[in-house]
Amino acid sequence: MPGSKPRPSQPAAPHGAGPVASALRTLEVEAGGITALAEALRNELGGAFAAAVDLIRGAKGRLIVSGLGKSGHIGRKMAATFASTGTPSFFVHAAEASHGDLGMITADDVIMALSWSGETAELKNLITYSRRFRIGLIAVTADGGSTLGQAADVVLALPRAREACPHNLAPTTSSLMQLALGDALAIALLESRGFTALDFGALHPAGKLGAMLKLVRDLMHTGGTIPLKPLGTKMSDALVEMSAKGFGCVGIIDERGQIAGIVTDGDLRRHMRPDLMTARVDDVMTRGPKTIAPGLLASEALEILNSSKITALIVTEAGKPVGIVHLHDILRAGVA
Repeated sequence: MPGSKPRPSQPAAPHGAGPVASALRTLEVEAGGITALAEALRNELGGAFAAAVDLIRGAKGRLIVSGLGKSGHIGRKMAATFASTGTPSFFVHAAEASHGDLGMITADDVIMALSWSGETAELKNLITYSRRFRIGLIAVTADGGSTLGQAADVVLALPRAREACPHNLAPTTSSLMQLALGDALAIALLESRGFTALDFGALHPAGKLGAMLKLVRDLMHTGGTIPLKPLGTKMSDALVEMSAKGFGCVGIIDERGQIAGIVTDGDLRRHMRPDLMTARVDDVMTRGPKTIAPGLLASEALEILNSSKITALIVTEAGKPVGIVHLHDILRAGVA
């Protein structure tokens, strides 16, 4: 309106107030829970953790993870992580177990039951079943003296920690601690078994992980598609081979069939002179070129290509070329 004064703009809320401050408090409280868990593992929890790893590793069957509510949701994720890292595992819902799903559990299995209080009523029949058939039972609880803790063969007693919820009620810090402990167990088991990236790849054939775990031999070009010429070849012939095969390079082999050097587009530019076409490859090639083995991960090949600022690698076995892999082959496979 005429004569009215403009209203001053409101300053942006500082990061220390409102939602951001709430988020930071949540993360700080939850970080405190993880710190407490790490400290417990260095002390009283360490022995039980090692015993749990031994019990799971020694099982002829699978690891059965069970829980209810938020512990059940965490248990599902834990079972998936165990299964994908070499420990056969699946989740059995604590309530469904009493309605027939106990039949999914055999005497060769080990049960890991999650309950923050250790008094989850729905776990009673699962506990009884494990004791009746002498099935190994691991308790993940904050109360080692609870019903679950007293029945278990191994008790992973989580340290008490405040929930991030301002009322100290909603499972937040406690859920994160359960999840972190499950991850720690899965990785400890993975390392104790010598589970490799190749083993991991066998269990993750699809998606981004599957692409990252492809081997060089899965992507390389072989046979007559490999650009190769022997030592002593005239550069004019080498250039024809390079152009025909389309990799921007030609590998040079010695009399034993082993890779002796490589001629690339860069070598051509560096040696550009009137008599280049009549020169021998021996005088132009880069000696001792970078090569890669067929059994290495394609992601490793990509790292070599990027760090060396080249576009192709000759693949060798015992020094002899068996293939060639190009940057475009790796990118098309989704390894990036």
